[in-house]
Amino acid sequence: MTSADYRIESSHPIAGRFWPQAGSLHFAVSDRALAVSLAAKSFSRDSEIRVVHVPTGEVVFRKPAQQDGEPSDEA
Repeated sequence: MTSADYRIESSHPIAGRFWPQAGSLHFAVSDRALAVSLAAKSFSRDSEIRVVHVPTGEVVFRKPAQQDGEPSDEA
């Protein structure tokens, strides 16, 4: 495995308490559990957040887009 086996991505900026680069569209990590944990605790308006296994292109986790009026994970 390489240092970027998993990519957290979205078509809109991603934010969250544990997100390392506020406002970015993607972030690469080496550990699947870390990638899924970061994605689950993050949010992106009007766009889903995905965790992709880079070598295969398989989407291993999806978080639906946050809709207006829904509580955010920021708390």
